[in-house]
Amino acid sequence: MSKKLFIAAAVAVLAFAQGAKAQTNFQTFYDFGKNRNHFTTTLEGFYADNWGNTFFFIDYDFNDKDNNDVNKGVSGSYMEIARCLNFWQDTAIAPLSLHVEYNGGVGFGNQNFLFGLDYFLHNKDFSNTFNFKLLYKTFNGNASSDLPLQFTFVWGMQDIFGVKGLRFSGFADIWGENVVNWAEELNPLAYKARKFVFISEPQIWYNVGQFIGVPNLNIGGEVELSWNFAGYDGFYARPCLGTKWVF
Repeated sequence: MSKKLFIAAAVAVLAFAQGAKAQTNFQTFYDFGKNRNHFTTTLEGFYADNWGNTFFFIDYDFNDKDNNDVNKGVSGSYMEIARCLNFWQDTAIAPLSLHVEYNGGVGFGNQNFLFGLDYFLHNKDFSNTFNFKLLYKTFNGNASSDLPLQFTFVWGMQDIFGVKGLRFSGFADIWGENVVNWAEELNPLAYKARKFVFISEPQIWYNVGQFIGVPNLNIGGEVELSWNFAGYDGFYARPCLGTKWVF
């Protein structure tokens, strides 16, 4: 799914695969948000098996600038890898899985482990999916939380409005964290401490490749909606345009 700042607090696993299919995709975004204006690439994979599923992504931000303020290369990287364990897939509690996750990155001060439960809903052909996750989140470094819980919602909707190849997907995370350090502020102590962080990245993709014999190719974009995220106080909306290649 999608772009995540390497300096940001960790966000959730995006388990939105279309049904039980394995999928690997590569996304490229250009971020038009304030103080961004750079490219981000994401390699993402989802793989199901008889014991559950595995999800990962790796982001690279291309925001390393020279003395003329021109981007010249990779400025940082962020990754997440998560495993849902489900040994009871043929029982009445099949939608419920155990969840374990790790996330961190280069230039990212905190690394986190998360443990909890995942509940999965879908329609008959898996074209519409929804996950709800309740997770306990660890903190290290200078990070802390009075309520170390994370709530995650993940959705995927295929062929929306009856348009073949049009997909709406994304996630929303909210977690407790004592946020006291603010990015790029001359007087960070002037800001009040916050107790929670929110981020959501709704994406829309259209499979333009279906018209030229290359069904792997999608174009679209996302909007990063956040509150107290990555050291930025208050609400931000950061739009991106991108491409996605499904292997």
